[in-house]
Amino acid sequence: MKDINDNNTFSSNFGAIMAAVGSAVGLDNIWRFPYICGKYGGGAFLLVCLVFIFLLGQTMMMSEFVVGRRTGFSPMKAYPLLVPSKPRWRLVGHFGVLATFITLSVYFVISGWTTGYLFDSCTGTISHLGQDAATVTNYFNVFSSHTWRPIVFLVFFGIASAAVVISGVRKGIEGVSRVLMPVLVVLLMVLSVYALTLPGSLKGVEYLLVPDFSKLNGEAILAALGQALFSLSVGIGMMTVYGIYLPKKDNIMKTTLWITLSDSFIAILAGVAIFPAVFSCGMEPAEGAGLVFKVLPMVFNDMGGIGRIMAVMFFLLLVLAALTSAISMLAYLKVWLSELLHCGRILSTVICTVAALGMAILLSLSNGLLSDFTLFDRNLFTLFDLISGTYLFPICALFIAIYFGWIMPKEDIRDELSNHGTLSIRYFGAFLFIVRYIVPVALLVVIVSGIINNL
Repeated sequence: MKDINDNNTFSSNFGAIMAAVGSAVGLDNIWRFPYICGKYGGGAFLLVCLVFIFLLGQTMMMSEFVVGRRTGFSPMKAYPLLVPSKPRWRLVGHFGVLATFITLSVYFVISGWTTGYLFDSCTGTISHLGQDAATVTNYFNVFSSHTWRPIVFLVFFGIASAAVVISGVRKGIEGVSRVLMPVLVVLLMVLSVYALTLPGSLKGVEYLLVPDFSKLNGEAILAALGQALFSLSVGIGMMTVYGIYLPKKDNIMKTTLWITLSDSFIAILAGVAIFPAVFSCGMEPAEGAGLVFKVLPMVFNDMGGIGRIMAVMFFLLLVLAALTSAISMLAYLKVWLSELLHCGRILSTVICTVAALGMAILLSLSNGLLSDFTLFDRNLFTLFDLISGTYLFPICALFIAIYFGWIMPKEDIRDELSNHGTLSIRYFGAFLFIVRYIVPVALLVVIVSGIINNL
């Protein structure tokens, strides 16, 4: 374990929290969470989502931290180590690696777009597009379907992610997260304060936060459930790897609580930064993922000279959020390969990065040069995005919940949560009940609904 536990552990509880928050806070937190919050009833949806996040998301994170810190291994070795009579559970670890690999490849593509937009914002290209919706939309379509330009940016982003992981836990993952997460929050706060000073900005705050219970239907509750389970990067084993580096003296309950609070705060703050500006400029907020690349450039261009600065800050924010998530996924793959092939940190990181970049390049080309090649009426990028988010993530999370709730010895769970009996854990019965019954049912609902909606 010398190489896998490079730099041993996180240097402090704060470092562990920053690293885990960095893993959880990604591109989805910056634009997807605010968008679906507004779409499904604002404050009403937010309330339901927060209940699910703290009840289910935090519980899954605690489960993964326990397994990682208890064994010092990724799920591939941790599961059979804890229950030697059931060695086949290592397959769940491999399944999580597959989900992470596909997700990272898709993530590299989107992060390449984001990095490209940051570059174009700095050069003034974005500001020269003006406010014509057709022009801005066409620019994104041309950029994302270009043969080599998005590939250059995604490769640059992938190399930057690899450099952080190669640096190790303390100098790399923790060191970068300690700097980037506070910078990210400061950028969000600056953008939020400015957005709130714009005329008509309160309509954006109302769209995001004021409850509209008429929109809180079954679809909205299901969306809140899915957001809660996936917003913390739980369910595929990444937090199990972070649990390896968690100091033995840390209180897992308190650590996961701080991570959950921080992740939720940043997601809400992102909405406060985005929607007041969108409403102030009279733009349409119901654009989903297209909000970032098709609507916000028009919003920034409407602001005049300050808009270019706002654009640079916003896309820098997105790149930082993407980077902190990408390094956690790459670190997970690195640990898995280190265990599997007994190779060093540098070699395993390089192999995983090259493989993910190769897949990302193929997915990027499927938006342009290879767009005629489709499977199930979808290009490769759309198909793999659907497979990872809709099927692999929740299925893997379901198996992890079953293992932790029904297979792993309760004595090991209690011992790890209590730091070998030094902490009081009055919540243990409720915690185990949620893992055994509530989480699996919730995940089954997400899986079945995903299958039905995509048939």
